[in-house]
Amino acid sequence: MDQDWLIIHQGTAPLILSIPHAGTEIEWALEDTLADPWRARKDADWWVGQLYFFARDLGATIVQTSLSRTMIDVNRPPDGASLYPGQATTDLCPLTTFDGEPLYNPGQEPDAMEVLRRRELFHAPYHAALMAEILRLRRTYPRVVLYDCHSIRSWVPRLFDGLLPHFNIGTFEGKSCDPGLTRVIEAACDATQFTRVTNGRFKGGYITRHYGQPAKGVHAVQMELATRGYLLEPDDDPAPDNWPPAYDAAYAAPMEKALRNILTACIGWATDPK
Repeated sequence: MDQDWLIIHQGTAPLILSIPHAGTEIEWALEDTLADPWRARKDADWWVGQLYFFARDLGATIVQTSLSRTMIDVNRPPDGASLYPGQATTDLCPLTTFDGEPLYNPGQEPDAMEVLRRRELFHAPYHAALMAEILRLRRTYPRVVLYDCHSIRSWVPRLFDGLLPHFNIGTFEGKSCDPGLTRVIEAACDATQFTRVTNGRFKGGYITRHYGQPAKGVHAVQMELATRGYLLEPDDDPAPDNWPPAYDAAYAAPMEKALRNILTACIGWATDPK
């Protein structure tokens, strides 16, 4: 597989969108090892690329992978260390779904050499691309915002209790960005009809924690969206006949408007941090 899976759109604003989990592609040679091809794609951040497509008009840079997170999760540390010790989570090369279902046939899980292969072929290039874009924009701007785009079903009992708020802002407990940036994002969220929490269940993954270095001018934020904010979630548990829902631009329009205001606020803060 060549690097067609790595999609980079270069913009000129001090804003980078990372989209690490919206992909669904899996190497054809691995398909026979999977317990269920639908299950292997179930936990994608569905339609996030479409939802944030407008960001190009704002001058944002976008780094995105078309690969399924089942192949490799580029938002996990390369050494596979847990980001949420003591809590249910998934690995660098996940073995289960968010619901705890096995992804592979028994005995066909990726071994250490296979994990290393995927890390070198896919994880490393994604992060090299992110770093290159950060360095490119830092040559122009004293502050750059790295905004890590995610979404998840509103109800996943294995991962969190109850109904997830629409906006879940993660700043690694304030370590990954200036508090002023957090405030402008919170204010933009709170001006909508949607619910919001900061540093709740999702505090930021590897991308937010690794690149967020406010003292060096890189301010990283993770935004985890509950999918009901832009998708018509089924009442029943996800199944091949109801998940994912089709993308409906009209249904997603209020969320897209809110996200446009959030990203505009990020750019405004980066260019005029007063």
